[in-house]
Amino acid sequence: MHSPYSAAPAHPSSLLDLFLSFQAMALQGFGGVLTVVQRVLCEEKRWLTQTEFAELWAVSQVLPGPNVVNLGIILGDRYFGFRGAVVALAGLFTAPLFLVSTLAVLYSQFASLAVVAGAVKGMGAVAAGMIGAVGLKLLPTVRSNPIGTPVFTAAALATFSIVALLRLPLIWAIAGVGIPAVLWTYHQLSQLQRTASK
Repeated sequence: MHSPYSAAPAHPSSLLDLFLSFQAMALQGFGGVLTVVQRVLCEEKRWLTQTEFAELWAVSQVLPGPNVVNLGIILGDRYFGFRGAVVALAGLFTAPLFLVSTLAVLYSQFASLAVVAGAVKGMGAVAAGMIGAVGLKLLPTVRSNPIGTPVFTAAALATFSIVALLRLPLIWAIAGVGIPAVLWTYHQLSQLQRTASK
């Protein structure tokens, strides 16, 4: 049985496969696209290992723009170059654009209803739970990360404090935690490389 933590030898068979896969993920991602993307890319399609996904998602998160869009561009470019990046974006936006436009019109008509307001609040709670579940599933990748578990834990707690408790803009977390974490990881990788070359 395939383990999501082992190598991911699979890749999109064609541009159409890439398009349809990202379109399916976009259509399934109601309130929590992260959970869908992680499951499809790592467990179903096997295009990425859990470790690769965690790394690429982190990069996608700090770049400007929506996370899944950035990830789509990265993966599309990895497999098919510029054409792949465009096709992945098209997959993410084509069908959902029409669906979301229709839902927006309907929501504007019925937003004042108590049942609609309650449904939206309920979906927010579900989305938070789904994101938390993916975070727990990705925790095992920390063991193989050169940053080290103690530094990782400290960085995660500091980021949570800055964003959730102090409610500071994300740029403060990137500058105060992200950049030092990147520099520390680079230092650790350099150490590992020097050790391996001896």
